[in-house]
Amino acid sequence: MSTPSSLPSADAPQAAARQGETDIRIELPNREPVRARVYGERARGAAVPLVLHFHGGTFVCGGLDNGRNVARLLAGAGALVVSLDYPKAPEAPFPAPIEVGYAALEWLYKQRVKLAGKGAELFLAGEEAGGNLAAAVALIARDRGHPPLAGQILLSPMLDPCAGTASLRQATGDAVQCRWATGWREFLSRPVNATHPYAVPGGSLRLADVARTLVLVGKDDPMRDEALAFARRLSEAGIQVTSNVLPGAANWPAALYEPEGSGCAECEAVVQKHFREFFSAAPPPH
Repeated sequence: MSTPSSLPSADAPQAAARQGETDIRIELPNREPVRARVYGERARGAAVPLVLHFHGGTFVCGGLDNGRNVARLLAGAGALVVSLDYPKAPEAPFPAPIEVGYAALEWLYKQRVKLAGKGAELFLAGEEAGGNLAAAVALIARDRGHPPLAGQILLSPMLDPCAGTASLRQATGDAVQCRWATGWREFLSRPVNATHPYAVPGGSLRLADVARTLVLVGKDDPMRDEALAFARRLSEAGIQVTSNVLPGAANWPAALYEPEGSGCAECEAVVQKHFREFFSAAPPPH
């Protein structure tokens, strides 16, 4: 991944055009630097939730601007958000985006006091393909026993390429080409990857001990059924899960990664309320 020479490092950020938004470059061990955007501010001496966020784009497109809508809602709910410009398929198929995501999570954990204050709790969040990456990184954190997570937030997550759910069929109709199927094909790159739980969290056979989870979907959301099925499986595995179908969430997941907002102020207020309640219900850090 090429990085513009003018982009500041994480240790020397410059203010972005919008107050409280800063573009940074994160140096990762044995990897190319990765671009990210930091949203939110904290009062001196305070601790706020710290969120690593993954934007949507069916694994193959999108960037920092496409993460703006959800990242601003997370920041508005009181969090300090680092939205990641992860590598995308087909140039960087599985497992590259997830490996970069986990490395960024480790970096974030080391920087947690500096960024979000002493005692800051760490969260993952993502919409659509970004929801897949967030869920996968949560599985890796569980398997490696580090870093400790206070929760994961999944909005219309793409979790299973073989779902064939009613909600997905209703959204695609008789279309010959399905952008989600195309994205999955580019991301997985090889059929064997479809059996890997980090590539397809919805197919994971072991969900015990992952982070507590918030799942939000729209009423007419193509990802609705697979997301709710994942929420049920998490709950059956003993995970604390909150899931909601938001009737006012029109045009999800596409509206989530529109650069200038979803166009539904009422829906965004409800989403932000869910974020705030999820953060406030997090258990105290160990």
